[in-house]
Amino acid sequence: MISQACLEHVQRTDLTLVLYDVTTLYFEVQKEDEYRKPGMSKERRLEPQIIMGLLVDRNGFPLELHSFEGNKAETKTILPVMEAFQSLHGLNKITVVADAAMLSAANLEALTKAGYTYIVGSRLQKVPYDIAEFQKSGELSDQQVITMQQDGYRVIYQYRTKRAALDLRNIEKQVAKAKKAVSGQTPSNKTKFLSVKASSKQLNQKLIDKAKALAGIKGYVTNLVDIPDMEVIAYYHQLFHVEATFRMAKSDLRARPIYHQNRNAIEAHLTLVLAALAISKNIEQQTGLSIKQFVKLVRPLRSGIVKFNGKDILAEPEVPETAAIMLKKLSSGH
Repeated sequence: MISQACLEHVQRTDLTLVLYDVTTLYFEVQKEDEYRKPGMSKERRLEPQIIMGLLVDRNGFPLELHSFEGNKAETKTILPVMEAFQSLHGLNKITVVADAAMLSAANLEALTKAGYTYIVGSRLQKVPYDIAEFQKSGELSDQQVITMQQDGYRVIYQYRTKRAALDLRNIEKQVAKAKKAVSGQTPSNKTKFLSVKASSKQLNQKLIDKAKALAGIKGYVTNLVDIPDMEVIAYYHQLFHVEATFRMAKSDLRARPIYHQNRNAIEAHLTLVLAALAISKNIEQQTGLSIKQFVKLVRPLRSGIVKFNGKDILAEPEVPETAAIMLKKLSSGH
């Protein structure tokens, strides 16, 4: 079984933290069915799609790949995946890390009841009270952390100067776009910071001020008790491993099952995708090359059989020194 082989590769005794995220795969079909349905597309497509949930270890090595109906809410995928993973492998005391899309009161309560600890991102709709109180007397400093204890979980807020600068630049771009919409230079649809009434358009200054007050602040929610705030934040930012694995699946491995027409065939295809991801991540970890770079390096290598005077002679490939070093690393690594 592919998932069992993946688990054995990462050594189950060290598997206390896993990362989870979802993406979408669309299909160029005219009609939806019970599996492929239109929904919230991460690829900004209108066609029927499926949801793909990926579980990886803290280094980005794939462990489980699950699929769901295309219109299923992301928040309703994490618990089934975790329960299937724990049941299949008999694991206990697992901490799952997920982004803000998985944050809902029902999700956090269900994860806690099922015995999981979690770290999830928090979407800030307003300036938290403790931060607002602090800002009355002074400015936040780089990497400053403010923690709020809630019933059964902890909310950690961190301010980063670099993130604030990026947020403020993006706000200014959005404000400039809104001003153009007000003056009639551009269409007003999907324009942030814009209030549209029947007879007029104007900037929403209240929304702009709120966005600026939140610039540089990110929230994290966890029910872990004995882990320091900065360690929780570091764990959360390992989610980039899942994003990188998704990019590999969609681009380098061309994971989208174009020709499959029923759920069994699609899920069989995704099983092959999981195996290909595992092999690709192993190659990356052993050689230091991305799978794209590795394929480019070894693709020219060819061997063949040449007939000479009625005899078959094996023509060995000419292996460049760089390729030889990488292949040696790969063969000795596992």
